[in-house]
Parts: sequence; structure tokens; C-alpha cells
Amino acid sequence: MHNTLKPFVSEKALTQVLALLQHDNLTVKVKNERKTRHGDYKRLPNGKHQITINSSLNNYRFLITLIHEIAHFEAYNTFGRFIKPHGKEWKHTFQRLMLPFLNPEIFPIDLLPLLAKHFKNPKASSDTDTALSLALKQFDAPNDKTYVFEVPIGTTFKLYNGKVFKKGSTRTKRIECVEISTGKLYLFNPNAEVELLK
Repeated sequence: MHNTLKPFVSEKALTQVLALLQHDNLTVKVKNERKTRHGDYKRLPNGKHQITINSSLNNYRFLITLIHEIAHFEAYNTFGRFIKPHGKEWKHTFQRLMLPFLNPEIFPIDLLPLLAKHFKNPKASSDTDTALSLALKQFDAPNDKTYVFEVPIGTTFKLYNGKVFKKGSTRTKRIECVEISTGKLYLFNPNAEVELLK
């Protein structure tokens, strides 16, 4: 496990992470990028448990995602399989597991206030926390994508899957966008990354 995680987790965090993973029936696999999720947890038919994490995540997002998925495993073991995936049992477990990592030896000082705020009531995805998501993206490799909130109203853009949309108005937390080919209205997170069309 040490060699699998070493490229993705800082040396300061690795020992703590490995201690959390000392379960005979839990494995972690690092996968090629999946556009729809950063990671996942599942109980396998043979009774073992598996966590998968995207290899494309920066070290900070990788760590948060890994602890998020370990929290699913721990909550499942403690409270049983009938709990809500991101219910109060998971939230409390995620908070407890993440707390030892929230220090300046592991995360940059400017991320810590955003992380502290996020972990008062963690969501199913850190991407729904716009401020935290944008702060984490500054550590990603550069790309030619634009955030939806930066796109002017009426502008067309393309998603990773090739679908083309036109940006509409902003609601309280989401941005209305119409898919060009179907005319269907979709709500986007403001920090979704898109490719502008010329």
C-alpha cells in the first residue's frame, strides 16, 4: 500500500493514512481519471472492501478524497449497511478521520480556513463547496478549461463528453445552461470546468 500511495500523498500525511488503512479486507486502487467522480468505495461480493481514487487529482484533493472514501468504509463497519451514504454517521466519521490532517504540515495555510469551514458539515462532494473547490484547483496541472461562472451569458461551451451548452442566468447556487441539441435545461455548479467554443 505504501508504494501505491507514495506518489499521491505527502510524506507528512502518509504514515497517518497507512494507519487508517490497516484492515486486511480493505484495498485501495489508483485509477485513470474518471470525469464523473474523484473516487469511490464499494463492498465487493467476496466480502472485501475496495476504494478507488483518480490518479489525476492533486495531492490535497487526493488526500481529501481518500479520507472521504475511508470514512464510508469506517461508517459501514460501525453503523451497518443501511445508513445513508452521506448521512450523519458518515459525516461524523469523515470529520473525525480528517481532523488530524488539518494542520499546516499537511495543507497550505490558506486552505486551512476553507477546510475548517467545509468540515463543519461535509458534503457528498468537495466540488459542491465552490470556495474550497476553486482553492484546491489552483494546485492542479494547468489546462485550457474555463469555469462556468466566468463564461459570459449566452456563450456556448463544450463539456468533456462533447455535449454543447449555452450559458443562461444564475440561480442562488447554480447556473442554468441549455443543451443545444435537445433544448433541455441543466443546472451547473459554478466551478464546473468547460471548454469555450470559438
